Amino acid sequence: MPDHLAEAGAALIADLVDANRILYRQGIVDAFGHVSARHPTRQSHFLLARNLAPALVTAEDIMEFDADSEPVGADAPRPYLERFIHGEIYRARPEVMAVIHNHSPSVIPFSVVPGATMQPIFHMCGFMGGPAPVFEIRDAAGDGTDLLIRSRALGAALAQSLGARSVVLMRGHGVTIAAENVRQAVYRAIYTEANAKLQCQAIGLGDPIYLTEAEARSAAEMNDGQLHRPWELWRTSAWD
Repeated sequence: MPDHLAEAGAALIADLVDANRILYRQGIVDAFGHVSARHPTRQSHFLLARNLAPALVTAEDIMEFDADSEPVGADAPRPYLERFIHGEIYRARPEVMAVIHNHSPSVIPFSVVPGATMQPIFHMCGFMGGPAPVFEIRDAAGDGTDLLIRSRALGAALAQSLGARSVVLMRGHGVTIAAENVRQAVYRAIYTEANAKLQCQAIGLGDPIYLTEAEARSAAEMNDGQLHRPWELWRTSAWD
């Protein structure tokens, strides 16, 4: 392992590898999607796998990226095209230590139907805080893009839409999650999908009652203290 990756620590790299496997096993990613972590000693850098399906990621596939989302080191393998999602959120949000981007299927409808705002509907999703913002790429790049975050400018626009929230939907594309660590990011990605499913079901029955901001905040604090329980379950299941 290159020295610059060894400095990141084996435990953090192991969490990144586990996160990729867990997200695949939980149906949050398929061949596409990615999870990153801020470098623990070089705060403007981050760690992210090479361009590879998440379920295939190993420790040897983890790369380091600089503040401009460019690979560190000579002869670096091919990176993910949308690495700018991660780099620009880290730039805009110093407290964020992990980012996940995926195409969570139940979330997509909330990004494309005006008025169908995704909101926390049960206590496991208190981290959402309130209605999730939606990033509209047309506002940043017109109506002829492929909807992918291909540049720092688009990454910065996405980070602006995310604001201080933990979840931002991307119209017709997917969702991006920000968190304080990799394990929390995985939890949030999985329960964002669960919230979207439940909200769709509830809307079919009538007008849902959503969590208040105070309820969401209290629930998020409680769940953050229990992250070890789902993580160990998901990690064990991911490697069966």
